[in-house]
Amino acid sequence: MRAQAFPNWNGERILPPVAPTSLDGAYAHCAAIAARHYENFPVASRLLPPAMRPHITAIYAFARTADDFADDEGRPADERLRLLKEWREKLHRTVRGQGETDPVFVALGVTMKQRDLPVQPFEDLLSAFEQDVTVQRYETWDQLLDYCRRSANPVGRLVLRVANVRDAGAEQASDALCTALQLTNFWQDFAADWHAGRLYVPREEFTAAGASERDLDAARMTPEWKTAMRACVTRTRARFDAGRPVTDAVRGRLRFELRATWLGGSRVLQKIQEGDYDTLHSRPKLTAADALRILPATLLWKNRT
Repeated sequence: MRAQAFPNWNGERILPPVAPTSLDGAYAHCAAIAARHYENFPVASRLLPPAMRPHITAIYAFARTADDFADDEGRPADERLRLLKEWREKLHRTVRGQGETDPVFVALGVTMKQRDLPVQPFEDLLSAFEQDVTVQRYETWDQLLDYCRRSANPVGRLVLRVANVRDAGAEQASDALCTALQLTNFWQDFAADWHAGRLYVPREEFTAAGASERDLDAARMTPEWKTAMRACVTRTRARFDAGRPVTDAVRGRLRFELRATWLGGSRVLQKIQEGDYDTLHSRPKLTAADALRILPATLLWKNRT
């Protein structure tokens, strides 16, 4: 579940302590974590139904904190894995009702009970974060998509469950959209990931295009790398198309949230194409002008058949 432009977890409490018996305070703590972070695809925005918002922020706070553990390059790998193990132990204590006092888990425990959330999506997220610590390359598309299955897709399924949607077709469309968003983030953050030692373009894709990591070392976005990136964008666009119907699987304000999310991610993908697939030297991002385009498109939305 990699996310961009977030400050790393530094081992210090970044918010005032919250009394473990204060449920409102625990949810406020989670909301503050979400509010601190900017993403292309907003979490718990005003478009979400108010009844869903606290539950979504609890899920987000769980995932965001664990992701920060995994991404903290200032800590040795074994320490990051230890922090993730401790986070998993807190999850298990929460599921067992053993009185976990961390405000994130105070809120999450109530959310899991009230919305009947299974533990497996949370386990999948943690397994993906652990993989972030130890894996910097992907040989095949199957390997990368398996990572997305655990790092991105659980979030969409949890959102549907919070919305009381229990439909296999909706879940499949959600998986496609979440994977598309994750892949878009990879191509958007191509340069930052490379400088951090990570490469998400599968080796089978860039070697087929004749590209080499040596060119990236020399800061050259060669025609071969653009060919590989073009193929990645094409695959990702197909995932967006497959995920579009999830917006018709929900009702009310959540429908507008998912439309805006789809449109925002698709727009970033379009900007990558407009930039001739060179995200090694320029990072595409959404602007105020893009927001002005997305708003009417959200209201005038029509699903393709």
